[in-house]
Amino acid sequence: MRNTWLSPRSSIWEYWTSVIVCLFWIQHCCGMPHVIRIGGIFEQTEGPVSLVSAEELAFKFAVNNINRNRTLLPNTTLTYDIQRINIYDSFEASRKACDQLSLGVVAIFGPSHSSSSNAVQSICNALEVPHVQVRWKHHPMDNRDTFYANLYPDYSSLSYAILDLVQFLKWKTATVVYDDSTGEGLIRLQELIMAPSRYNIRLKIRQLPLDSSDTRPLLKEMKRGREFRIIFDCSHEMAAQILKQAQTMGMLTEYYHYIFTTLDLMAVDLEPYRFCGVNMTGFRILNVDNPLVASIVEKWSVERQIPHKPESGLLEGIMTTDAALTYDAVHIVSVSYQHAPTMNVNSLQCHRHKPWRFGGRFMSFIKESHWEGLTGRLSFNKTTGLRTDFDLDIVSLKEEGLEKVGKWSASGGLNITEVPKRKGMNITASLTNRSLVVTTILEEPYVMLRKSDRALVGNDRFEGFCIDLLKELANILGFTYEIRLVPDGKYGSPDEKGQWNGMVRELMEQRADLAVAPFTITYTREKVVDFTKPFLNMGISILYRKPNTTNNGFFSFLNPMTPDIWVYILLAYLGVSCVLFVIARFSPYEWYDAHPCNPGSDVVENNFTLLNSFWFGVGSLMQQGSELMPKALSTRIIGGIWWFFTLIIISSYTANLAAFLTVERMDSPMDSADDIAKQTKIEYGVVKDGATMQFFKKSKVSTFEKMWAFMSSRPSTSLVKSIEDGIQRVLNSDYALLMESTTIDYITKRNCNLTQVGGLIDSKGYGIGTPMGSPYRDKITIAILSILEDGRLHMLKEKWWSLSGCLQEERREAGPMGIQNLGGIFIVLASGLVLSVFVALAEFLYKMRQTMERDQRSLCSAMVDEIRLSFTCERRVRHKAQPPAVGKTDAVINMHTYNDRRLPGKDNMSCNPGRTPVFP
Repeated sequence: MRNTWLSPRSSIWEYWTSVIVCLFWIQHCCGMPHVIRIGGIFEQTEGPVSLVSAEELAFKFAVNNINRNRTLLPNTTLTYDIQRINIYDSFEASRKACDQLSLGVVAIFGPSHSSSSNAVQSICNALEVPHVQVRWKHHPMDNRDTFYANLYPDYSSLSYAILDLVQFLKWKTATVVYDDSTGEGLIRLQELIMAPSRYNIRLKIRQLPLDSSDTRPLLKEMKRGREFRIIFDCSHEMAAQILKQAQTMGMLTEYYHYIFTTLDLMAVDLEPYRFCGVNMTGFRILNVDNPLVASIVEKWSVERQIPHKPESGLLEGIMTTDAALTYDAVHIVSVSYQHAPTMNVNSLQCHRHKPWRFGGRFMSFIKESHWEGLTGRLSFNKTTGLRTDFDLDIVSLKEEGLEKVGKWSASGGLNITEVPKRKGMNITASLTNRSLVVTTILEEPYVMLRKSDRALVGNDRFEGFCIDLLKELANILGFTYEIRLVPDGKYGSPDEKGQWNGMVRELMEQRADLAVAPFTITYTREKVVDFTKPFLNMGISILYRKPNTTNNGFFSFLNPMTPDIWVYILLAYLGVSCVLFVIARFSPYEWYDAHPCNPGSDVVENNFTLLNSFWFGVGSLMQQGSELMPKALSTRIIGGIWWFFTLIIISSYTANLAAFLTVERMDSPMDSADDIAKQTKIEYGVVKDGATMQFFKKSKVSTFEKMWAFMSSRPSTSLVKSIEDGIQRVLNSDYALLMESTTIDYITKRNCNLTQVGGLIDSKGYGIGTPMGSPYRDKITIAILSILEDGRLHMLKEKWWSLSGCLQEERREAGPMGIQNLGGIFIVLASGLVLSVFVALAEFLYKMRQTMERDQRSLCSAMVDEIRLSFTCERRVRHKAQPPAVGKTDAVINMHTYNDRRLPGKDNMSCNPGRTPVFP
């Protein structure tokens, strides 16, 4: 009976024992208590009303989300303990940390300020409790904070991101403006600061004021120094103030480019700056492209709006980077606790220095954890606890707002993904509906005051070639403009200190967007401002009074031909006469029998003696002829070509002489820059502070250096203030003005007493000036090329240049003919002489062949005898070789007898019986 009774009782005991063991086993296997606690220490702002920080709100927001959504900690409730301290109070921070450790927290978040954070960190290191930070903190190389994790991106990686962006933008100069309120300003940018030693970048370092938010003096100094590429390393609150003050100073234009290193640029109200055209680039770590992240951010904006002061320039309801990092920090600790084994959390006392025995293991789990949070992937360096692997969005301000244009990662570097909209299709994209300030200067016919009976205002006051060109550009590109005359009335040139004046200074200081005028493109100007492609090409020339007409002199009949032509005609006459004499003596067909009635005579004659040859040339040249007539083909060729030569010469001389006698000649004292440089009687100069003056001032050509020395030695008389003053000096005194040829062309067509002397000294062009780095230059250049190709620019030039009151007085002056006019006839003459020589040789060889066959002699001996007889005889006769004796036939005797009977006065005509006729 006893055994039976004990058996059920034992079974019941074993059953409850098993249940209890299973419960303990389940709890042991889960490894997590039902409630865990985390601590947060946050600074509160000083003032009459303490405001809750964004980190504290995000801390609570993250804990509540984890508790509502049981997927992360399904069997555990996450609680928190929040302590608030005054900023910079490290003693209070240490006390609050000890209070939280006594409650048994698994990790402490915050505080954010450096001194308070260091105090809490030392306590966490001693008690081996993880300390999580979400603000940037300088991390020394020898740091031994093993219980430390920071979700803010590592400063060295951020510095590389900024450097990569600067290199992508191809900045050669930049200004770095940093906020040193924490005493660690330049440490965050050390990679960029060291860039000049490794890259071709010139940096200028400036510091924001420490005790004031008024940055206008600093901005004014940067504007005066023409610093257009600026990197601001400051908080987003300070960035909002800087943008507001920069707008009031006119520094939010297309010529400025700002880079903000803050990751909270999206929290700044950029609505007032969208249409300013300013280039603004920043970074963003909040991964808003992820739909899950976007929903959490939207939920935060609805539930946790933090009111800002109206003048703060910040947006309400925007989750800042610190808040997003705090949200991710709470989640990364929760994830680490979920994967951790069983840990007992007990109360820790600061004065006992007994560490948490599970702290090292839990810290390792935190550093090894991976999580895709609001700020992208979360991973830590296992040694330092820093976040070195992260992604940054590159954002830029557009007219639609802040847009993502690229991405940067520690492994892949910078990758710009922005695609230019309608590239190459619409050049008016950035100029439509923009209002530009145009600086100009009064100069006919480019810019003139319109004459009207009523008062004109605004742009209607002006007219001219440049005004019409500006209207064409505005119609193409769709912008509006306001024309302003340059205050000092100068184009622009540097002084001894390098300070510019005129329109160049207006562009350099961004008081004007365009300079539309006869603005010459020069090397020195191109270094400080930008120019479009030239819309008008020209060069420097000389403006002078029309010279007086010259009276014909005693020897004006020589004027139709230049002196060298007269010399060439004389040389041609002498050469032809000598060649005729030689060829006539050499050719056997130019010799004839001196006594035709005496067959036995051996005397032959040649009419072309040296004097007769000269007489023949003179007679032909004077168109009178002579009794001498050539008989041989070679001499006839010489005569014919000489007659052709004299025909052309006499005809040309007669025609040009008539022109010289009917056209009035202008006697100019100078015809070129060399002529004006060689004299000092006529004074000359240029417009002061113009491009022409800079040309002579910088020229290394000896002639131009001499001219500049002359002008600079008497600046009060040589240099004029304006073109109008120069024209009056030219008209009223013996003065020559050096200026652009296009302006001279316009002036001479309207003032009949002025003329252009000589040709162009150089070649240059007029362009539209823009400030350095202006985004408008390329678009205006394309528009200029467009109106240049379709002929509209030529029509505008004809409109303003074609009107002239001196057209009826224009006449061409007759100039003496030179070798360029009559050189061909001399070549023809020389060719004829050469031909006659070859014909004479042919005649000589043919005659020698006949003589050789007749006299039975060798060719060489016959040639030697003939040449000797031709050039050694006296005057114009010679004795020819006797042919062999031949008996007369009866027929010949009867013929002579018959002829003697037929001739009347036979006795009177009979030949001297002592001389026998010889027939050649």
